Amino acid sequence: MNDDELLRYSRQIMLPQVDVAGQQRLSDARVLIIGLGGLGSPVAMYLAAAGVGTLELVDFDHVDLSNLQRQILHDTNDIGQAKTDSAKQRLAAINPLINIITQNKKLDNESLINAAKHADVVIDASDNFTTRFAVNHACLVAKTPLVSAAAIRMEGQISVFRCDAPDAPCYQCLYQDNGDEDTNCTSNGVLAPMVGILGAMQALETLKILLDIGETLAGKLMLFDGLSMQWRTMKLPKDPACSACNSSF
Repeated sequence: MNDDELLRYSRQIMLPQVDVAGQQRLSDARVLIIGLGGLGSPVAMYLAAAGVGTLELVDFDHVDLSNLQRQILHDTNDIGQAKTDSAKQRLAAINPLINIITQNKKLDNESLINAAKHADVVIDASDNFTTRFAVNHACLVAKTPLVSAAAIRMEGQISVFRCDAPDAPCYQCLYQDNGDEDTNCTSNGVLAPMVGILGAMQALETLKILLDIGETLAGKLMLFDGLSMQWRTMKLPKDPACSACNSSF
């Protein structure tokens, strides 16, 4: 690690849980981010700033004026541009030392599994159940940890799914196939900082996994009520009847 890197990451390196060895682990890591909207924006920016060596960004959407209220990765000049292109430019400006891979398309099942296999952690920052179930399946096949969050109106939730552990619950243990596709920001709205809070927590959980430090939200579901500023954490057991994580791949 050269002098510029030591100075850039000095506030992390001084933490005993990180140190130079931990910072090198981050530099060697690869994270797959699905979705570059409200959640994906703070996730990508914090992981880039923290020095995660390779970020693979997946999104097939373009920047729209209605995105800018909460999707802080993009700005007014990016309207009409592919979110992957806008994100790459912004993240490269934040940290030119990292490698940024973009996929400006919707990944099919095989491509999603392949991307998950190459990642150390997958972050689900999407906004619909179809994608979330597909990402969960890919992580189970690839045996890659999944950090998932959602925010709507003034409520949010976050969990970590250790798809690399046989006895751990998966995302589908939480929802099965009963997710309501109308529960998204487009249909219900969201207060801008909500996605920032949940996205920042996804970045934190990801760094903890990569560094193998602390206690993550694996096997737990954390709920946040932005109106009352209350957090509630509950245990999330593996569902023995889950058709996803009890399948043999």
